[in-house]
Amino acid sequence: MPIKIFFYFMLLVFSTSVSAKPKILVQHQRSAKNLAEIQVTNQTVETLICYVAIDGHKIYFRLQPLQPSQWYKATDTRLNYSNFSTWCDYLYLHPKYKPRKK
Repeated sequence: MPIKIFFYFMLLVFSTSVSAKPKILVQHQRSAKNLAEIQVTNQTVETLICYVAIDGHKIYFRLQPLQPSQWYKATDTRLNYSNFSTWCDYLYLHPKYKPRKK
């Protein structure tokens, strides 16, 4: 019985830590020129490193706590929201994207 409880406890601990991702909100819209646009909003109190990929081209940026990014536009009217891809993670986990000190 104690082994079973230990097993379930370990399963609970490791399954929640693996899926810990920053909370972001992704918004899509069409511009006045009918181009698809995307905006990412950071809903955490940590700085994030993110990218928006438009048809395979990645644009990296740092996203400040509780702030939205700028709107990123597609270059062709045939592209829609499914051609965008986003990724965000905590900046302290990716030190190569930290700002360099002068």
